[in-house]
Order: sequence, then C-alpha cells, then structure tokens
Amino acid sequence: MEIKTDVVIVGTGVGGLFTALNLPRENKILMITKSDVKSSDSFLAQGGICVLRDEEDYDSYFEDTMKAGHYENREESVDIMIKGSTDIIKDLVGYGVEFEKNGEEFVYTREGAHSKPRILYHEDITGKEITSKLLAQVRRLHNVTIMEYTTMIDIIEKGSQCAGIMAVTKKDDKEEELTIWAANTVLASGGIGGRYKHSTNFPHLTGDAIEISKKHGVRLDNLDYVQIHPTTLYSKKPGRRFLISESVRGEGAVLYNKDMKRFVNELLPRDVVTQAIHEQMEKDGTDYVWLSMEHIDKETIMCHFPNIYQHCLEEGYDVTKECIPVVPAQHYFMGGIWVDSDSKTSMKHLYAVGETSCNGVHGANRLASNSLLESLVFAKRAAAAISGTPQCK
Repeated sequence: MEIKTDVVIVGTGVGGLFTALNLPRENKILMITKSDVKSSDSFLAQGGICVLRDEEDYDSYFEDTMKAGHYENREESVDIMIKGSTDIIKDLVGYGVEFEKNGEEFVYTREGAHSKPRILYHEDITGKEITSKLLAQVRRLHNVTIMEYTTMIDIIEKGSQCAGIMAVTKKDDKEEELTIWAANTVLASGGIGGRYKHSTNFPHLTGDAIEISKKHGVRLDNLDYVQIHPTTLYSKKPGRRFLISESVRGEGAVLYNKDMKRFVNELLPRDVVTQAIHEQMEKDGTDYVWLSMEHIDKETIMCHFPNIYQHCLEEGYDVTKECIPVVPAQHYFMGGIWVDSDSKTSMKHLYAVGETSCNGVHGANRLASNSLLESLVFAKRAAAAISGTPQCK
C-alpha cells in the first residue's frame, strides 16, 4: 500500500504532537505510533516542566542545566530552550493544560540539581496532563491522520535525501507493509528503555529510529549517554519499573540505608545520587535502599503525589506511614540522532525531536524536568523550519 503526504511524523508523544500542532493547517500530516497513542513515555512523566521564572533566573537556570550535564551541553541549545520556555507554557495553557496554582499565581516546585524552584506541575502526572491535552487538540485537526500499531521499518532515501518511510501496520492480526512518501519526515519515536531489563520506559521503545538512521549514514551523537533514575519502586515483578518522582525528594523525602541512616544529599544530580545508591547497596548487601517521606506532611503527599501514593498502596506500602524500597533503573537517553538548533538531521528533509534526537541540551546528564520542555521547544522549531518560518537563535 502506498500513501502520499506532506509530513510523516513517527511517534505520538509530546514531540510529535507539538510538531503537528505547529505545522500549517494546509499540510497533510500522517502520524504513526508503534503501539496505541497513550503508550508513550510522555504520558509517564511525573515531576513537571521547567520554566524561566524571570530574567534574574536565567544565569542560575543556565548554570544548573550545564552543571547537571557535566558542561558537555551545547550552549546554544540550552539558551534556546530556556528563552523559549515562557512561550511554551503560554502555548500549553492555551491548549487547556492546567498547572498547580495558588489563586491566580503558578506554584513552583524544586527537584534535584535545581538551585531554586522553577518547575510547574500537575499533581504527579504532569506528562499525562500535557500529552493528553495536546493529543485532544491534534485529534481535532482535519489535516492530521493517526495510525496506531504501525512500526517504521526503514526510511526512504532518494538522492541522499529523505523521501518518506517504510512501515508495517497491524490490523485484525494481519500485517501490511506501507510505503509512505512524504516531503518531510519527523522522527519522534522516543528512547531506548525497551533494550534494558530494568527501565521506567515502555518496553516497545527500542531505539528503532536510531538503528535505521545509522544504516543510512545519518549522523548520531553521544550514544553512550544514558541516564539512570535513582528512585524507582523496587519490585521482583517483570516489566516496566514504577518511577518515584524526583519531586518527592524535592519536597523533602530522604534516602536511608539498611540501618535507617541517611547516606546522601538527595538533591544532588541524578547520576551522583544513583552512584551513591549503588555504592550503598553494595556496602549493605541489599537490592534496594529505603525512601522515606516522613518529612512531607500528609496533605502535600495526597495533593501533590496522589498517584505515587495510590500505586505504592497497591504494592503494599503506605508512604504516609512507612518507607518504601527504591532502586535505580534506566530512565532517559541523552544521546541519539544529531540535530541542529532547528531539529534538522544531517539528511535533508529528515528531522528528529524529543528523546530520539540529540540537540545537546542535556549534555552527559539531563537536569530534572527539562525533558518535556526541550521536546516542546525543539518540536516547535522543527515545525517552523519545515514551514519556512525564520526562528531567533
């Protein structure tokens, strides 16, 4: 089966959805996703989304991002993300996204490696709130078609340029191969967590776009930069690990060893906390450490972290009364398909956004709650580049 379209977008997370929303309505757009539309890591993001609160916060925010990334970040990209953050929040609010407020004012929380509170949130399901609202907006667009259970198996290369993709779609237990011709292709297919035994990611996210890009000689970058999240709920059950948001530690949760003694500053960067936990587990001869929310009042737990509370309760732990066992797990991929500041890859007419791309914002280690923001800022820039709209650096 052959399909012709103006733009094909591989992935329906925030990167893919926001690209579609920012493209001209006269563009015919096809979006494909490997599973159903809600099985995207964007739906799983708990903590929140960063924003530049005011001009006085710029230097601090920039330094926090660079320091967390071990100063291997691309400075131009960091600057673009931070300066673009306020417009992104305005866009999201315009699409119906609701962030925590005190009256008419936003409430900001803090996470590890942030020098001050600058994170907007919606309970502990910020990703779900943002992604579901964007998905609802995309579904209203007459120029966008979404195909679920459709997997990209290759890109079409003609004269060293991308001319679309090859895909396989499943329907009624039957597979059909698709040739999708497109003037522009956007890869927004997420991370690589499906390649790991312990990961917070959906298992079908296996880095397909990266493998395909490598085959076609598309430039890749920092493929060894994989972030391990320090705190996921320990379980012997197979499958995806349940994340215990860094916001919990930002609100005062502490980590204990087997003797119930604190062993690390919980607000250090994720890689540092992860290393400390691994060292402590080895020292204690345990498979986990303890996370205690004893310093967080019950009202905050129930209002800010209702889903974490409920999930832990279902696993047999009441976080308002007892510690929970936590262990590090694969969480985020900082490397990927190299892109410039407009999300263009090294192949003409091929773009990449979100976790599958590498624009250098995160360096060697992502600062908490920069992922949703980075995806949205550079998805908007990809759409602008495709439509020929000049963007400020």
